[in-house]
Amino acid sequence: MDNAKALKFISFMLAFLWFYQGLVPKLIFINSDEIFVWQTIGLSFEYAKLAGRASGIAEIIFGLLFLFYTHKYIHYLSILGLFGLLFLIGFLKPSTLISPYNPIVMNISMISLSIIYLLLLKEQTTHFHKAAQ
Repeated sequence: MDNAKALKFISFMLAFLWFYQGLVPKLIFINSDEIFVWQTIGLSFEYAKLAGRASGIAEIIFGLLFLFYTHKYIHYLSILGLFGLLFLIGFLKPSTLISPYNPIVMNISMISLSIIYLLLLKEQTTHFHKAAQ
């Protein structure tokens, strides 16, 4: 039963973090680093702002999945996406990796939460199967 509470808490925190990352730096306050990344890929300033907002909406939707459709594959996708985003920003704008509250801190923290979730879920599933036998 304790695992169930921990799993819910982790899901809530990841939902909040994904939602926040989509809402605040991409929809409410458009972060210049977000625009820079999209412009580096080849988009004009206006399209870069639109792409930043679209990615914010996608992150909000992804965050909501952690609340309403928590499944281990959502966590695998989160881990993969966060590593990908970390490598992308490290390649395109490495100076962000040494600033306070940088992507390493945020991404590794979120990845760690998903890994803990997956470990607890495996432990809970293993315990359930042993109890059923």
